[in-house]
Amino acid sequence: MKTLAPFTLCVLTLAALQASAGADTLTVTIGSASPLSGAQAHLGRDTANGVRLAVDELNARGVTIGGRKARFTVVAEDDGADPRQGSAVAQKFCDSKINGVVGHMNSGTAIPAARIYSDCELPNLTPSATNPKLTQSGYKTSFRMMANDNELGAGLARLAADKLKFTRVAVIDDRTAYGQGVAEVFRKTATARGIQIVAQEYTTDKATDFSAILTTIRGKSPDAIFYGGTDSQAGPMVRQLAQLGMDKVKLFGGDGICTLKLAELAGGAATLANVVCAESGTAAELSPQVADWRKRYEAKYPGEFQIYSPYAYDATMVLAAAMVKAGSADPSVYARELFNTNLEGVTARIAFDPTGELKNPAMTLYRFEAGKKVALK
Repeated sequence: MKTLAPFTLCVLTLAALQASAGADTLTVTIGSASPLSGAQAHLGRDTANGVRLAVDELNARGVTIGGRKARFTVVAEDDGADPRQGSAVAQKFCDSKINGVVGHMNSGTAIPAARIYSDCELPNLTPSATNPKLTQSGYKTSFRMMANDNELGAGLARLAADKLKFTRVAVIDDRTAYGQGVAEVFRKTATARGIQIVAQEYTTDKATDFSAILTTIRGKSPDAIFYGGTDSQAGPMVRQLAQLGMDKVKLFGGDGICTLKLAELAGGAATLANVVCAESGTAAELSPQVADWRKRYEAKYPGEFQIYSPYAYDATMVLAAAMVKAGSADPSVYARELFNTNLEGVTARIAFDPTGELKNPAMTLYRFEAGKKVALK
């Protein structure tokens, strides 16, 4: 019988140890679903970056789940901000049996995907979809990381009526689940507070020319326009307000227009200073904790920050905390722990009500000064 050399024995022993270590490592896959192509790609990349930053930090901490060291990974999928494509992504995540989902970014994709995730019992935490219908479905797997349209739209209406004393406002929405939802809440709340809605117009989330709509609205002499949609349309709208001489009209909107990209899309138009928008959470300049997180993000993804990455980061941390508490990364095991979440996140103290809504969500109002987004104190 041939005797193995000492070197060979060492190699075999090392290989055995490595195999043992590998077998004791638990791979946890987090899916990120957002638009990575098209007009909203900048928002989608920012969202996916938030998940990646959280995963990197979890791996650096050496998190253990059920006594096993966890290695977190990310699978980022492009849902194109399209309901059908989003549903296909959701089914793909279910079929591949990943451990949890951060997404979808848009209400129009998140709502139909929620049913698919419910059917396969896969927890999904949206960092940004604000239409209240998402949590009204009764699904026990869908959660929201920010204030919904009822908070954002109503907050802007209260500002318009109570502080700015506006009496005449026009409303435009892009006909998406998000745009319609937040615009309708604004309209109802504004009307109840004595504001006259002088016009209600509609566009799409693909449009770039709003001259006809704005010309019609100009004839109604509004104090402000509320736009339900995203920065992809709000940017050109800001430029066209200036071109039509509507430089005294405020432009209101929710988190969809409250991005750093808006200043770029506005192309230097002076009317950018007339934008007032609402975002869930606390502004970086008002919170040392948020400011510190922002520095870490910028160091890893310079120039890519938009708006939703901190919510995606917190969502990933919430999923990991539930897995640790349950001692399992199996969705059917840890899902119930999400309802017991009590986590100090970057964006808020995170806890959910029985429907999956965030309890006591914070909200910050912003305006733009010299092309920079500044919190209203």
